[in-house]
Order: sequence, then structure tokens, then C-alpha cells
Amino acid sequence: MNISDALAVAGQLGKSSDSPELDIELLLCHILEKDRTFLFLHRDYLLTAAQQHRFEAFIQRRQQGEPIAHLTGSRGFWTLDLDVNPTTLIPRPDTECLVEKALELIPHSVARVLDLGTGTGAIALALASECPAWQLVAVDRVAEAAALAEQNRQRLGLNNVAVLQGSWFEPVGGLFEMIVSNPPYIDPLDPHLERGDLRFEPVSALVAADKGLADIRQIATQARGFLLEGGKLLFEHGYDQTAAVQQLLTELSYSDIDSAQDYGGNDRITWATWKEENKQNVE
Repeated sequence: MNISDALAVAGQLGKSSDSPELDIELLLCHILEKDRTFLFLHRDYLLTAAQQHRFEAFIQRRQQGEPIAHLTGSRGFWTLDLDVNPTTLIPRPDTECLVEKALELIPHSVARVLDLGTGTGAIALALASECPAWQLVAVDRVAEAAALAEQNRQRLGLNNVAVLQGSWFEPVGGLFEMIVSNPPYIDPLDPHLERGDLRFEPVSALVAADKGLADIRQIATQARGFLLEGGKLLFEHGYDQTAAVQQLLTELSYSDIDSAQDYGGNDRITWATWKEENKQNVE
């Protein structure tokens, strides 16, 4: 089997993938340890017997719906290449919108930022890579996820990030200019949980009670004790949750509440400001 033959296998993934050609290219790049340019310039390159066997095994697993990121053990996010495993969510491109907004909301060269439910560390590490003078704290409740985030931090050499294990604010101290989070926000009854990559990702990182709003509400409630004057709270949430998230932030006395869409034009992120003058409304 040469590269051209392998690329032709994309037709076998039609029912299990929305991007079969790209899937094949990523698998070949991983197996051959080459980039995509190599694939296009060397179509006659022959795979070894071991490489072909590995490729065919990957194709069988992909046909069962297993995510490409789990097959290759990595996923690109922002400008970073992150290690990925089944203990946490696979970073999505749309979450980069949250990173972009965070960089826009805090233009300071120095800031202290908290990332709750960090998973692979994607958000915290992306911010740390862009802002070397920022000090970031990344927290995850799941020990294996925190270990993965720390693994990514060390491999990328981002020493301005501290990874902690614990439930939300439990292991955290001090005040922050910004708190960001991509928490579980899917309704436990959402049918999307039975489709695509979500079938292979940890349910605890996906679903939340109260129609997906329970963790967002808990974080927003507790964040008021961890934000500096004028501090920002920024969430990723479901495409149909904007009004509900804005309402709960209003109820909790946040100010300057606004939302934005992801790359697909779906409502995806909401942010707000905490002002000390609002404390009287909650005491």
C-alpha cells in the first residue's frame, strides 16, 4: 500500500466521519511521522508492513466512531499541539473563541487568571503561550485530567501555569483579574450525547443538572469571592443557553454582561464584570 492507496480509503469512513479525507491524512501523518505536505508530494511512498497494519487497525476503530484525537493521542489547539486521552474532553476549535475573547478583555501585560475545568489545559496553556507575564492557575476535579494538563504544560515549557487538582475553587487561593471556564453544560437528556465523538468522552465532563446550567451557576456564584474589582468572568456554554446564562449572571449582580458566537455562528460564550459596588446586592 502506498500513500495514494491509503488516501483512497477515505470512502470507507463516509458513515462514521464528517471529514473522511482529513481523517485519513491525519492518521497517515501520525503513522509516518510526516506532515501533510509530504503526503501530497510523495503519493507513491510505500508504507511498511507494520505501518499498513497500524493504518488498517486505525481505520477499523474510526469506523466504530472512535475520535481521531484518541487514535493519534493529540489534537491541535490555538498554536499548540496537545496530548489527549479519553479521561477528558477533546479540545474543540470553537473554544478558541473563548481564548480570543479573554485576550481582548484583559489587555494588560500582567494578570492573574484562573481556568476552571481545564481538561487538557487547552485554554490556560493557550493564554500562557500568548501572555508570558500572566500567571495562570488551571484546575480540574479529575486527577487524570489534571495530570494530563500538567503533562502538556511541561512538554510545552509553559512555566507561568500552575496545575491544581480539585473541585472548582476548592484548591484555589487569592484573587484574579479573570476567571475562565468551559464547564459541563449539556443537558443529561440531550440526544447529541449518543452521537459522534461525545460517545467516547467522559460524561462527567459533558453533562450538568438543571438543563446543563448547574455548574455554570455554581462557578458564577462562587467566583464573586475570587475576582478583583472589575474582574471578568468568561464562560463557554451551549448554543441555546445564552439567555439563561445572561439571566443568572444578572441575578448574581454581575455587570456589563455580553455574549458572542463561535466560528460556526452559534451562540457560544458569555462574559461579565464583577464590581465591588455590587456586593451590597448579594449580602
